[in-house]
Amino acid sequence: MAVIPRPEHPRPDFYRPDWLNLNGIWKFRFDDENVGLREQWYKTDAAFDREIRVPFCYQCAESGISDQSYHPRMWYYKEVEIPAELLKNRLLLRFGAVDFFCAVYVNGERVGEHTGGYDAFDFDITAYARPGKNAICLYVEDFRDCSQPRGKQLWKDRWFGCWYTPVSGIWQTVYLEAAGNIYIRTAHITPDIDQGTAALSLVLSETPSLPVTVSVSVSLEGKPVRRQTMTMSQKRQRMILDLIDGDTLHQVVLWTPDAPKLYDVEIELDQEDRVFTYFGMRKIEVVDGMVLLNNRPIYQRLVLDQGYWKDTLLTPPSDEAIRQDVEMTKRLGFNGARKHQKLEDPRYYYWADRLGLLVWEELPSAYEFSDDAVLQLTETLASGIDRDYNHPSVIAWVPLNESWGVDRIYAHPRMQAAAHLLYDAVKALDGTRLVSANDGWENTKSDIFGLHDYAETGEILARHFESQEQISRYAHRMAYTNQHESTGQEAFLLTEYGGIAFEDHNQEAWGYHDKVADAESFYRRYQSLTDAARAIPYCQGYVYTQLTDVQQETNGLLNEEHLPKIDVDRIRTLTKNPEGRYQ
Repeated sequence: MAVIPRPEHPRPDFYRPDWLNLNGIWKFRFDDENVGLREQWYKTDAAFDREIRVPFCYQCAESGISDQSYHPRMWYYKEVEIPAELLKNRLLLRFGAVDFFCAVYVNGERVGEHTGGYDAFDFDITAYARPGKNAICLYVEDFRDCSQPRGKQLWKDRWFGCWYTPVSGIWQTVYLEAAGNIYIRTAHITPDIDQGTAALSLVLSETPSLPVTVSVSVSLEGKPVRRQTMTMSQKRQRMILDLIDGDTLHQVVLWTPDAPKLYDVEIELDQEDRVFTYFGMRKIEVVDGMVLLNNRPIYQRLVLDQGYWKDTLLTPPSDEAIRQDVEMTKRLGFNGARKHQKLEDPRYYYWADRLGLLVWEELPSAYEFSDDAVLQLTETLASGIDRDYNHPSVIAWVPLNESWGVDRIYAHPRMQAAAHLLYDAVKALDGTRLVSANDGWENTKSDIFGLHDYAETGEILARHFESQEQISRYAHRMAYTNQHESTGQEAFLLTEYGGIAFEDHNQEAWGYHDKVADAESFYRRYQSLTDAARAIPYCQGYVYTQLTDVQQETNGLLNEEHLPKIDVDRIRTLTKNPEGRYQ
């Protein structure tokens, strides 16, 4: 029997026991002539002329196709044996991500459509599915449209700059999930470490069957902490979980990178539905320009991580590969990662939660300012917040990067308004995390004042940041827009620097400034730059570029296979603070 790729459950933070992984071999066909809908390919597999290995995109080697030419329309088809026990109540068909637009058919009937290349979605297919063999079909469109959130996916025929091979179609796990007749759509948990409580906000499926009884069990490292019940009389309701129990003398245990303790949660809905999730008791805020984790200052040592793999592109090849990346990030001395231009596979955040890594989550950029771009960015951001709300590792959101897609934001009122909209969306939908609104330069309303500076030496970098008042003189573009200035409350971080590459024979490969000839030259420049960044007295942390090589950009600490190019222990020593500054 063929091995199913990515067989693990894709959402440990939202898990139902009865599910079926649909990864593996699907039938596939390009539709360059745009005839599939007219010829109704969704009704039969007769038109399909090849196979693809899901969840890998057709452009990558692991898909079995490895075709990097432009095909804006494509189809997927799979016959699935659905066990009768999955059809007892409601059956949900879930997709981790499909880039960019897709229409979904079950047994020849259209069940829904979705737009957005990076966010998860699902359909209730109870009315369309039957015990035994079922046909699932997808029609997908992915055009070279720069108004859609693309991230680092190029829109030309070859690699250029810091943009890479695009990813079209299914690129995260597809699965079926059995839910109750009444079922839980979302379960967001908001910790309050100062009160010793956590607020559980539930959203139920559309149902006329209210009220229902909800039972919630909380445990820590296998030991029960609290069981509470409530009656839900409406679709949305909030429960306060009291985690301080005088009878058991349980005291709140905080989540930190050094001690990533997690509370496990089981939610039962009138014996109709059961969901498992978890959360961490942690608090992140900026006070007077200082970042506080759990009411204590924390200095962030982050690495830029683009989440590309040589043979699988944006799709991590395995769960073990994800875990190894998180472990390697920590081994290199970093306490966090800025996941660049990508809503990452949820398993990454799971391992960051479990192993203790701070994460900045970043919205993939569009590159053309329009009404559609603003709408699609907002929808992708909202969907990402909804999916990743419970992860304690995620401490910040980056809606915009280096004015990409808002290139005239310095003086353009609508582009500035778009930045404000995205900032306010994070605060309205979440409110527990920091925001770096336009990371890099031309800052607007923001919690973090993030600047990028790829100075060649530590001496040059130090000169650029001698005075906080003179930062704008050395920024690649203006530090703030014409309508904004520092309030003194934002936390300043050097959010990109470094980018050192080794000499090689590839003329298209690049890093920042001259390439280094050997490891010792690399260590000297790395130490010079990192010591200079650490010495900026008003700086709350830094982001080194970058964790891995990505195609033509060869300035990673690891190569494209995610293997070290340098001595890991030596880099860890240089990365960690030798002076004992707050951690």
